[in-house]
Amino acid sequence: MRKFWAWAREDNTRVLTIDGVIAEESWFDDDVTPATFRAELFAGEGDVTLWLNSPGGDCVAASQIYAMLMDYRGNITVKIDGLAASAASVIAMAGTKVLMAPTAMLMVHNPLTVAIGDSDEMKKAIDMLGEFKESIINAYEIKTGLSRVKLSHLMDGETWMNAKKAIELGFADGLLEDEKPPAVGLAAFGAAADSLIFSRRTATNSLLAKIKPKQPGVPAASLEQRLHLIQH
Repeated sequence: MRKFWAWAREDNTRVLTIDGVIAEESWFDDDVTPATFRAELFAGEGDVTLWLNSPGGDCVAASQIYAMLMDYRGNITVKIDGLAASAASVIAMAGTKVLMAPTAMLMVHNPLTVAIGDSDEMKKAIDMLGEFKESIINAYEIKTGLSRVKLSHLMDGETWMNAKKAIELGFADGLLEDEKPPAVGLAAFGAAADSLIFSRRTATNSLLAKIKPKQPGVPAASLEQRLHLIQH
């Protein structure tokens, strides 16, 4: 089993690092990996610092890790130093405090799956994805206080947020600070940097509007072909 997490200790704080794809090899229908993570989490006491840098992965694994961290008695300080995308953003919501590096990004989107079968199987897959989405919204709602409709729209658009926007929306609580003097540290960041939010759906719709043919009678298929060429 290749673990995507590691434990260390700094002073009196336990340090957990989650780096890379979450459960790249196994987690679903696996009794060993979740049990190992839980055993290691509850093997000690005290506050935990979680360094998180992940593009996401298995939403079942993320759900279980989120639940375990929420059940842990000590404080969990999540520090996003690179990327917390997809399933990793769910894990981040378990933090008592969530801090992001000025250069870090957080991304939320709808859950994805692959299904094979007849129309009934496809409908079951759609229903399952809907339930998974609602469960993910539960975690986002608890942390951010945003409405479920707002969160659903953010997920629909595959929304990317820099640190400042994530703080504005409640996904994060503050910036990762260092020991530099304010003149060269994060004071300048707060004054100069803009909050950034990028929605893939909004960008795609905007692009379609720009390349929409001005002359009537051009088939819709040509728009799709042109978009395909632009994207690739």
